[in-house]
Amino acid sequence: MVDNSIIKSVLLKILPLQKVYVSGDNSHLKIIAIGAIFNGLSRVQKQKIVYAPLVSYITDNHVHAISIKTFTPEEWDRDSQLNGHSIII
Repeated sequence: MVDNSIIKSVLLKILPLQKVYVSGDNSHLKIIAIGAIFNGLSRVQKQKIVYAPLVSYITDNHVHAISIKTFTPEEWDRDSQLNGHSIII
């Protein structure tokens, strides 16, 4: 099993993200990634960007399933205002 903080560190180290939230029981992860890197990309493209650094954890069976939500900083600010700044994964 891999700790959620390791997944968060990997994503922040490899991708130019402003924020990353990781929750779950290590084998079934829920990830929220926020960064300007997502501007103008399709949902599939955004998920591929987040998924790519985690492939080795998946192929080594450290992670079984991943749910990914991505936001640009503007989308995150707008969503946070609508939801009262709560993080719902």
